[in-house]
Amino acid sequence: MKSMLPNSWLRYGSNALAGKALWLWRKVVDLIWPPQCPLTGLAVSDPGVVHPDAWVKLTFLDAPRCAICGAPFAYPLQDDMVCGGCIGRRPAYDRARSALVYDEHSRALILALKHAGRTDALPVFGRWMRRAGEVDLKNGGVLIPIPLHARRLRQRRFNQSLLLAHAVSGVTGLDVDPHLLRRLRPTPSQGGLNAVARRRNVAGVFGVRGKACARVRGGRFILIDDVYTTGATLEACAKVLKRADAENVTALTLARVVKPVDPLK
Repeated sequence: MKSMLPNSWLRYGSNALAGKALWLWRKVVDLIWPPQCPLTGLAVSDPGVVHPDAWVKLTFLDAPRCAICGAPFAYPLQDDMVCGGCIGRRPAYDRARSALVYDEHSRALILALKHAGRTDALPVFGRWMRRAGEVDLKNGGVLIPIPLHARRLRQRRFNQSLLLAHAVSGVTGLDVDPHLLRRLRPTPSQGGLNAVARRRNVAGVFGVRGKACARVRGGRFILIDDVYTTGATLEACAKVLKRADAENVTALTLARVVKPVDPLK
């Protein structure tokens, strides 16, 4: 009796055949090298999945939070409440959101991506970031990864912000444009600098590529980065886009450094 398997596969087209072959290959690979949790090293169901023992240690950011910068409040407030920092100095971006609190647990995930090149958790990061930036992502726009200077890019070999942007694109369908912004000069690391020093460090560092100006005018953009510390880098990029007549600029990061915020002070 003639097997029906080849015909049943062919009727779905060559792309489906390639997809099935890739799926089978991944299953074989998983049998030989079982996927591991990026935090604990314990076996998990799929690459990048966080083991329950590590999951409970991650802190996800949600309401109540500042309507502009997304800083979490310690007690429930109305949705449009703005923190004292944003009242005193309105950010250049329209809104910022982050998926996780940046602490010892999320730091391990980010450092594994940033310095060890571990990319298996990117699909999971994309889903977390989609949840955090749901409102702005639903409104549409172009995903803009924070650019690295060419010198830093050669040293690191990849831009983690671009990888995260593609991860968000994969779960939202939004386009990624890594060539719209450019870093005009290298800068010292932001590590160890306070908010004022960070703003000075990135002042005048970013620019819109000449041929991209027409694409910026009247557009909506979502800046993508790994960590929101003081917001200085995101603000510097947002200022450049707003000066080029962007209609709306928001920011979305995987994690955020959190300090206690009292909106009444």
